Amino acid sequence: MAISRALIPQRTSHVESSTVMVPTLTTRRLILRPLELSDAAQAQLLFPQWEIVRYLAKGVPWPYPPDGAYTYYRDVALPAMESGEAWHWNLRLRTNPEQMIGSIALLKHDKVNRGFWLGLPWHRRGLMSEAADAVTDYWFEALKFPVLRVPKAVANTGSRRISEKQGMRVIAREEQDYVSGRFPAEIWEITAAEWRAHKSSGRVAISAEETRADKDWS
Repeated sequence: MAISRALIPQRTSHVESSTVMVPTLTTRRLILRPLELSDAAQAQLLFPQWEIVRYLAKGVPWPYPPDGAYTYYRDVALPAMESGEAWHWNLRLRTNPEQMIGSIALLKHDKVNRGFWLGLPWHRRGLMSEAADAVTDYWFEALKFPVLRVPKAVANTGSRRISEKQGMRVIAREEQDYVSGRFPAEIWEITAAEWRAHKSSGRVAISAEETRADKDWS
């Protein structure tokens, strides 16, 4: 992942009063740009689709209001970025950087450290796997967190496949409430050491050159 540091000052959770820039990350096909309020208009057009929201946490309003994206960015996502509680990016193809195609976030939370959604026209291309690898690497190598945990509905097979490909493992099973109802869920986990071992195996969408660049993040 190439890193651009021209961005938003954020506080880390590990060193009091220190700041870190939320970088623009790039993968082979994607640009991950730090979220801005101006992204809400494109998100509002893409996000309110049942296939996207049905396995999201029930706190997502449904039917989705016409100002849902703007309100969420203004009142939740951007304040969390400013306080160092979350890191949000929008996703764009390198071949069409003006078009937002989805979003991914890292969250400082006991059970939920990552979340994402992708617009329907870009499903089944492996794009979210690229984005997930990029931000997972950032979580461990830049932010220096020791473990990443992600809950997901058992029925959400696409999301579960991403965790499987990343070498994550299920550590707990429970029921959770989603937009579409209450379903069995799993908590997936990977540690920093496990991620680095998985990355060194060559099964991560990060080149050797990009991995070396990671050392400049901290």
